[in-house]
Amino acid sequence: MTDITGKLSDVVTSVPPSAIRRFFDLANEMKGNVISLSIGEPDFVTPWNIREAGINSLREGYTHYSPNSGYLEARQSICDYINRRYGVPYSAKDEILITVGGSEGLDLVARALINPGDEVIVVEPCFVAYKATVMFAHGVPVVVSTKEENDYKLLPEELEAAITDKTKYMILGYPSNPTGSVMTYEELCGIRDVLMKHPDIVVISDELYCELNYLTDKPASLIQFPELRDRVIMINGFSKSYAMTGWRIGYSVGPKPLIAAMTKIHQYCIMSSPSTSQFAVIEAAANGDSCIEEMRNEYNHRRRVLLKGLADAGLKCFTPYGAFYAFPSIEGLGLSSDEFCERFLLEKKVAIVPGKAFGECGEGHVRISYAASIEDIKEAVIRLNDFVQELKKGK
Repeated sequence: MTDITGKLSDVVTSVPPSAIRRFFDLANEMKGNVISLSIGEPDFVTPWNIREAGINSLREGYTHYSPNSGYLEARQSICDYINRRYGVPYSAKDEILITVGGSEGLDLVARALINPGDEVIVVEPCFVAYKATVMFAHGVPVVVSTKEENDYKLLPEELEAAITDKTKYMILGYPSNPTGSVMTYEELCGIRDVLMKHPDIVVISDELYCELNYLTDKPASLIQFPELRDRVIMINGFSKSYAMTGWRIGYSVGPKPLIAAMTKIHQYCIMSSPSTSQFAVIEAAANGDSCIEEMRNEYNHRRRVLLKGLADAGLKCFTPYGAFYAFPSIEGLGLSSDEFCERFLLEKKVAIVPGKAFGECGEGHVRISYAASIEDIKEAVIRLNDFVQELKKGK
């Protein structure tokens, strides 16, 4: 019998499975009152007007393939939204691609840009897919480790130090998963200045959490710099801000040549995004602002409850101002982030994620999602307090 394991790609076997899914799956297999604060999924149901738009598309018979890049009406609605929120116009004809979630956009960019051996700057701690998509495309991730004392923001000098003659592109993800850090327009100006000295570097701006900002309702992005227009691509979607994770719908906007290359790969591997989801997106992009505000206000309330619970437990935590995650420190408790999360799940039945899952610089921290109900969050921090006190007593 053939051992298929020995036939697997060296690249694929070198990439570890997602630690996020590991703890989520472990929690699902456990019996009893298990609370999962591990996965970044809103507990809200997609707003009714958006669901109704999807339902109506089925009633009207839109059950076939859409154009490869998405229905023109859906693409136009997204471009209108971007122009309204960011003040940046894009052509619905050839500067946007509707994808199966934002993650497909990350994968398409990697395959469209990378030649074997090309370097890609990855700013950590970060979403687990960044390095993986680069490696799957035979690229070389070059890690820039941001620091808590700098609020986990990328500093211009850190970016400059990571650039080599092999750098093909960089990935920037703010508001950040897992830290909740945000970067302002003024802070992005420093990144812009570095990039202007290196005109061959492409920038991928992952903005899945752009609407979940608790400092301002005006998103800041590198797409807002006209001088970078020809080399910045924004990856975005509807999963987080609109509570549409199951609809699997995202988009990429950027320069025509790169969108065309990504669309070519999309044509062969995916063909098109779900038609029903695209009609839901038309409604979301046009009439979803009030729904976003309502959910954002609730997340902000949960954020405060969680931060107070962490402080009561004696855990130091950088104050997150975006997304729906906290990234507290567990240093001094005698456990690695993996050990802490595993014991917390087994002993107190609460699932969170080790900080190391988001890069080596995440060690000594854990990621806690507050995209769960307020009841679950309140109970989870009670259990966390008990767990931490037991650790301190050496139990």
